[in-house]
Amino acid sequence: MRAVLMAGGSGTRLRPLTCDLPKPMVPVLNRPIAEHIINLLRRHGIDEVIATLHYLPDMMRDYFQDGSDFGIQMTYAVEEDQPLGTAGCVKNIAELLDDTFLVISGDSITDFDLQAAIAFHKSHHSKATLVLTRVPNPLEFGVVITDENYRIRRFLEKPSSSEIFSDTVNTGTYILEPEVLDYLPANQEADFSKDLFPLLLEKGEPMFGYIAEGYWCDVGHLDAYREAQYDALYRKVKLEVLYEERMPGVWVGQNTYIDPTARVEAPAMLGNNCRIGPRVHIDGGTVIGDNVTVGADANLKRPIIWNGAIVGEEAHLRACVIARGTRVDRRAHVLEGSVVGPLSSIGEEAQVSPGVRVWPSKKVEPGAILNINLIWGHAAHRNLFGQRGVSGLANIDISPEFAVKLGAAYGSTLKPGAQVTVSRDQRTISRMVSRSLIAGLMSVGVNILNLEATAIPVARSLVPSLAIGGGIHVRVHPDRPDHILIEFFDNKGINISKAREKKIEGAYFKEDFRRAQIHEIGNVAYANQLIDTYGISFERHLNVEAIRHSSSKVVIDYVYAVSGAVLPQILAKFGCDAVVLNASLNQTGPTNADREALLSQLGHVVEAVKATFGVQVYANGEQLILVDEAGSPIRGEMLTALMTELMMTQHPRGTIVVPVHASSAVEQIARRHDGRVVRTKANPTALMEACQKSGSVILGGSGEMGFIFPQMHPGFDAMFCIAKIIELLTIQERSLGQIRADLPRISHKTYTVRCPWSAKGALMRRLVETHPVECLELVDGVKIFDYHHDGWVLILPDAGEPLVHIFANSTDRGWVDEALREYRIRVQEFVDQEQETEEVFVESSLY
Repeated sequence: MRAVLMAGGSGTRLRPLTCDLPKPMVPVLNRPIAEHIINLLRRHGIDEVIATLHYLPDMMRDYFQDGSDFGIQMTYAVEEDQPLGTAGCVKNIAELLDDTFLVISGDSITDFDLQAAIAFHKSHHSKATLVLTRVPNPLEFGVVITDENYRIRRFLEKPSSSEIFSDTVNTGTYILEPEVLDYLPANQEADFSKDLFPLLLEKGEPMFGYIAEGYWCDVGHLDAYREAQYDALYRKVKLEVLYEERMPGVWVGQNTYIDPTARVEAPAMLGNNCRIGPRVHIDGGTVIGDNVTVGADANLKRPIIWNGAIVGEEAHLRACVIARGTRVDRRAHVLEGSVVGPLSSIGEEAQVSPGVRVWPSKKVEPGAILNINLIWGHAAHRNLFGQRGVSGLANIDISPEFAVKLGAAYGSTLKPGAQVTVSRDQRTISRMVSRSLIAGLMSVGVNILNLEATAIPVARSLVPSLAIGGGIHVRVHPDRPDHILIEFFDNKGINISKAREKKIEGAYFKEDFRRAQIHEIGNVAYANQLIDTYGISFERHLNVEAIRHSSSKVVIDYVYAVSGAVLPQILAKFGCDAVVLNASLNQTGPTNADREALLSQLGHVVEAVKATFGVQVYANGEQLILVDEAGSPIRGEMLTALMTELMMTQHPRGTIVVPVHASSAVEQIARRHDGRVVRTKANPTALMEACQKSGSVILGGSGEMGFIFPQMHPGFDAMFCIAKIIELLTIQERSLGQIRADLPRISHKTYTVRCPWSAKGALMRRLVETHPVECLELVDGVKIFDYHHDGWVLILPDAGEPLVHIFANSTDRGWVDEALREYRIRVQEFVDQEQETEEVFVESSLY
C-alpha cells in the first residue's frame, strides 16, 4: 500500500520556529515530526510514501532523499505555484494512486494502529475511512458523528462552542479508494473536510469512521508542540528513540559528556556531542538536542533545546523553546512559554519574559528585559575587540571558521606581502586557532613568521627587532579558562590602537577581504633560536654580575605553562639557584582553583627550603604572584606597591605608570624618592602606550595586569621581572618581608555591581553632574576625591561585561568602608531606577 504524507504546511501558528523550517521538519525528541510518521508507516508495512510539499520543499527532500536510509521508498510532489489544499494536492498525483491508499498528516504525533484501520476500511467496503479519536476539547478540530455501524452521518470542521455535538474528531488520517478523487476538479484548490467529504456524504458513498485507540496530538500551535514533546518524553506515545537509556528515563546520545557534579532528573533526553558543565541542574521534562553546550551552574527546568544551541553559565531556562543555533549567555533568563527563534542571541543577564517570542537571528542586548515579541529589525553586530584583543568561548565563538575570517580581515588592513608573527601558548585549542588565523592571513597575501608555542613576552620582544608589520598571539584567557584570547601587536610589540581595531572590525563585518592570486598567497616561515634572541635582550637590561654573585635561592612555579620552557634556560646562564616546580607542559591547564592550591604548595616549599622568595608565573609569562621568605603571598595592590618601592629605590626621580584604580600607596612611595606617577586608563594598551611616551619611565603596570619594563620591550613580562627582583634584592640587601613591612598603610577596597550596558552612560553622567568639578578626575570612569580624608572613590564601568566596579582608597579604613557602602547603594539604586524606567517605556510603547 502507498501512503501520501501531507507535508506542505508552513506552520504559521508555530512561528518563529517555522520561519525557516516547514512544520513537518520541526523536531520532537530530536527527530522531525515527519520522521516519526514515516517510522509509524514502516512499522505497519507501508513502505512507499509520496510526500506532497509546498513550503521550503528542499529541506524535506534533502533530509529524507529517496527514503532508503529510513527503510522506505520516498517520492515527492511539489506544489510549485500555489497551494492546492489537502485534497487538491492529492488529486494532483491521482495517476500514482491506482489502489487503496492512506493519507496522513505530516504535522501530528501519533501511534495509532494503522493496520487495524486499514482492515476496518476493507471489511466495511468503505470508499473513504476517516481515522477518528476522542478528545476533551474538540473546538480546534473537525467533529464527526457516526451511527451504530460507524458510518459517518454528520461532521463539522472546527465548530464553535455552541455547535459541538460530539467529542469524536477527525485526525487528518484517511484510507481512500482512488475513485473518490474523481469527484474533485483538476488543478483547483480543494479540502478533504470542506469539499470532498461533504460531497461524498451527499452522494451517498460509503464513508466510515474508525475510532482509533492510542495517542494523537495535532502539533498546530506552540502549546501543542510543547505538550507533544513532554508526552513523548513521559512515554505517553510510542516513538522510536535515537539514544541509549543510560538510566531509567534518561536517554543520552553518543560522545556526550556530563560533568560528575551535574544533576539530571528523569525523564530527560540529551543528544549526541553535548557538553554539560559542572553543577548544572536538569529537571525532568527537559529535551536537549545534538551539539549543545550547557555552561556551569545553569538551571534547566523543562526547556526544549534544539541542535547547536549554547547555554551560558548560570543561565535559567523555564519551560521554553530554544531553537537551532541560538545562544543564551551567562545569567540570562528565558521564562515559561517563551520561544527563541533560530540563530538568535540572548545577552548576559537579559530576560525573555513569559510567553514572549523572539524571531530568528535577533539579538537581545545584555541586561535587557524583553516583555514584547521581537519580530522586526536585525541582529546587531557586536564589537570584535574587547578590553584586550578578541576573546570568546573556545571552539564556539572562537572557532576555526571565525579565525580564518578574522585572519583575512587583519591581513587585509596590511600591505600585500607584509610579514607578521603568529605565536601561541601550548594548548591544542590555541594551535587550532593559530593555524586557522594563518590560513586567513595567507589567503590575503600576508607572510607569516610562525613562532609556534612560546611565552608572550618572547613574542612581543621579537616583533620590533625583526622590522615586521605586527604580530598575533593566541592563548587561553588568563581569567576565563573556557575562553580563547587573541591579541594583536603593532610593529613595536604594543597592542594595536583602537583605530586599528576598528579597521579590522570593518573588514570583518563587511567581508571586505583582499583576495590574493595563486602566486601571491602568503608564505610561512619558522623562527629559530627564539630563546637565545630573547636572552640576549634579557641580559643587556640586567646587572648580570649582581645576579651571578647573589646568594638568593628562588622557588619558581611555572603552573605547567610554556614559560617553564624559557626562563630556566636563561636563569641557568646566570648561575641562579632556582628550584623549579610544575615546569612540564600541560594541555588542559589548571583552573583558578588549581592555581590557588599550587600557590599554597609554593609557600610551603619556600619555607621548607629557606628560599629568598618564591614566585608563581601565569598568563603565559605575563603575570606573577610573589611569595616572601615566610611563605606569604604578595599580590594585587601590595605587589604594585612593592615593585614601585624596589624600582624607585634603584632609580630615584624616575616615573612609574599605573592604571587609574591603583592604590595611592604608589604616590606615597614616589614622594619618598622624588619620583612621578602617571595614571592611565585601566586597560593594557593604555599602559603600554604611556610607558613608551617618556624615556624616564622605569616601570609600568600593576599586580593584577603584570609589569612592563620599557627598556626591555613594551609588553608585560613576568620572567624579566623575576630576574630584576633577584638583582634588586641583592643590590639593596633587603628581603621581601622587610620591604613589605615598610610599605605605606593604605586601605584599598573594591566592590562590583551588576549594571546593564544601557545604564552605564547615564550612571556616569549622573555622577559627574552631582559632584563638584574640582573633586573629579575623568581619566577612566569617574574618580571622586575627598580631600578631608585623603581618599577617593572610583566608579569604573567594566569594558567587557555588564558590570560597574567601585574602588575606595584612603589612609582612613573607616572612611573607606563607609564610602564603599554609600556608593554601592547609590549605584544600585540608580540601576534599579533605570531598569524600572526601561520597563515602563517598553510597556507604554505598545499603545
